Amino acid sequence: MANSKYEYVKSFETEDEVMYPNLIVLRIDGRNFARFSEANEFEKPNDERALNLMNCCATSVLEKYPDIILAYGFSDEYSFIFKKETKFYQRRASKILSLIVSFFTSLYVAKWREFFPREEIRFTPSFKSRIICCPSVEVLQAYLAWRQRECHSKNQYNTCFWMLVKSGKSEIEAHDILKGTQKQEKNEILFQQFSINYKNLPSMYRQGSCILKTEVDENVKIPDNESPVKRLRKMVKIVHSENIASRSFWNDYSYLCKELGCFEQNVNNIKHEYLKLFQSENKLLPFTWIVIRIDGSHFHRFSDVQGFEKPNDELALKLMNASAVAVLEEFNDIVFAYGVSDEYSFILKKNTELYQRRASEIVSAVVSFFSSTYVIKWKEFFPKKELKYPPNFDGRAVCYPSYEIIRDYLAWRQVDCHINNQYNTCFWMLVKSGKSTREAQSLLKGTQAQEKNQMLSQLFGIDYNTLPVIFRNGSSVFWDKVISLSSSGQEMMVTDNGVVAKSHKKVVVEHPNIIEDDFWGAHPLILEVMAMQTKEGDLRFLLQHEDKQLGKEYIMNFSLDSRISVASPLPNMSLTYYVNALSHHVCGGVSTLSFLTMKLTITTTPAFHPDLTGRAPWS
Repeated sequence: MANSKYEYVKSFETEDEVMYPNLIVLRIDGRNFARFSEANEFEKPNDERALNLMNCCATSVLEKYPDIILAYGFSDEYSFIFKKETKFYQRRASKILSLIVSFFTSLYVAKWREFFPREEIRFTPSFKSRIICCPSVEVLQAYLAWRQRECHSKNQYNTCFWMLVKSGKSEIEAHDILKGTQKQEKNEILFQQFSINYKNLPSMYRQGSCILKTEVDENVKIPDNESPVKRLRKMVKIVHSENIASRSFWNDYSYLCKELGCFEQNVNNIKHEYLKLFQSENKLLPFTWIVIRIDGSHFHRFSDVQGFEKPNDELALKLMNASAVAVLEEFNDIVFAYGVSDEYSFILKKNTELYQRRASEIVSAVVSFFSSTYVIKWKEFFPKKELKYPPNFDGRAVCYPSYEIIRDYLAWRQVDCHINNQYNTCFWMLVKSGKSTREAQSLLKGTQAQEKNQMLSQLFGIDYNTLPVIFRNGSSVFWDKVISLSSSGQEMMVTDNGVVAKSHKKVVVEHPNIIEDDFWGAHPLILEVMAMQTKEGDLRFLLQHEDKQLGKEYIMNFSLDSRISVASPLPNMSLTYYVNALSHHVCGGVSTLSFLTMKLTITTTPAFHPDLTGRAPWS
């Protein structure tokens, strides 16, 4: 990674290692899967094809990652258990949860056609994930028992519910009938009204699916006249068992005991409140900008296998950009994104309460949705290229406390873009001219920017500054106002949320210089609040308020010593803001700047009704 004066921002990154000897459990849950299953018309209460797709993806995860020993899943969730001694990504929680959920999601989209050959996938699927730290094998045993009991209780309820609905009851009536019923009563409803013996339903529905690794003997081929030699080979298999947390089940698979530990006794009373104590919450600091940075995992290999153009494949970059656009459209709290090569940084607004600011859920949801979109949109950009294998990404969340630091973070990424792209352009031009990769690296070792520019100009006739700006500056993705024009070039009134306006918001992709102030001056509201020092003792702010009821925006310019009265068609409406500003103090001839956060409450008045497209007055 390139060195620059902005690298200090890395000091805000925190470690999230899962300490040994905790057993690591990664749980994946479908995100908005009720809507997804409805959009894709899954069979109720269980769609066997959908469950087999989940099982297939989980099996591929175990086959790819040797450190995952066991997985258990039902409906739209799966739990993956790592071996006790794992050093997978140095046991960093964010790396583990993002990498696995990304790969699982990519597999889900890529394998869709195998299980739904006649149906196009509707609605982008995505998942959330979290880490559960099990300090002992007994806690793991209790966790597995809890999840399997959840499988049973939910499936029994859903089976009754959907049979009642299919018999003519409304969903409200079905809920009322089942409210407060116990296990035996549900079984009686199924048997007496629908002649269904619950115990005869497919075991995959009632018990969930357990995917595990086991060891089998394998004969090694040897020359003639010698005795065969056997060796152990690991094999992944799917089983359905009534109690995966029982001693008998565990003892049947010695490899589980070897890698995870043995169960001393069976478990009976499971309190899920107790087990929730072991879930890693890691809430992010309030009133800080959250950056979710995702990076392609082993993308050098992926780009080689897919035959991407070197040093830059414009279509591959545009696919990354299209995926980032989809992320901004999906998550309203993301206000800006910057991407280069196989990485993207997504910035959430300071006051976001997305997933109650839980790092694991935010990171996994963004990474999963990005991965899903990348695979879905592949054919749009590479219609003649087969996706050889599903890509995956890892992610992390970092908090930045001030406007200046978040600007420096983005500057750091763009400086890296420039330095790396300049090097890669020189490197691949040398390789294409006949140099070996080692010779190209040797020629470029220790060279400065000017020397690389001269090399490109003198050897290859390339002016670096004329290369496509997407390569040199990276891509910035953000919401912007777009003016609609008629065919004659005149402004055309458009309808936005039922309100007539001259412009509408749209996610755009541009390639500006985000290190300098020009871009941010032209788009002051991307990072919510801009503080401007005017004179000693006086602060002025530019603040945006979006009126949810009217679908319009008001922009207010005010100073700290002002009595603020905002005109609004909705009088006596209380608006609360958390304002971030730079405060200027002079003491003993020494000028000091400090950062502060203030709570500001504004009450609207009925005195004046402004033009909805104009600026609201202030006094």
